[in-house]
Amino acid sequence: MDLYSGHINQLIEQFAKLPGVGNKSAQRLALHIINMPKEHVQRFAKVMLDARENIHYCKTCYTLTDNEECTICANAKRDHKTIMVVENIRDLAAYEKTGKFEGVYHVLHGAISPMLGVGPADIKLKELVMRLEGEVDEVIIATNSSLEGETTAMYISKLIKSTGVRVTRIASGVPVGGDLECIDEMTLLRALEGRTEI
Repeated sequence: MDLYSGHINQLIEQFAKLPGVGNKSAQRLALHIINMPKEHVQRFAKVMLDARENIHYCKTCYTLTDNEECTICANAKRDHKTIMVVENIRDLAAYEKTGKFEGVYHVLHGAISPMLGVGPADIKLKELVMRLEGEVDEVIIATNSSLEGETTAMYISKLIKSTGVRVTRIASGVPVGGDLECIDEMTLLRALEGRTEI
């Protein structure tokens, strides 16, 4: 037996489709929305639609932005000769929280995983190689310590070595199998400072 009417159930179903939101959380969110003043709900809906309409990938590093370039790539004070390669936007955010990395990023939007049918052409590797045509001194590979992350790191290393650009890998300190977005700032900072040539 359904506890709620069709509209409430539909709202709960939509919230439950969000990552990390279970049925109880979806129900709580749906009931919260229903009890909000109508103007707040309209503003919330408008912000979501505007975000979906206006946010796109940075033309340089492929993080999300509502400008042509993100604030990191557009910042002349950043070291544009040092590029940190990360798997996703959450990993970029994790390193930015340390406040210590002064270079720029490149977001792959995934990792090589033959088991899942994800090959080098399915992530932003071609775009990374194009960036190396400019003045780049070092590429820091900061993919996760998972099998997919290590596979991607080795592939990138082989791809870049022939260009003469220095390639380094973040040091251990990041636990094997751990996701960067879940690791504290000090551990991330130690991993960055202890990176090694590969």
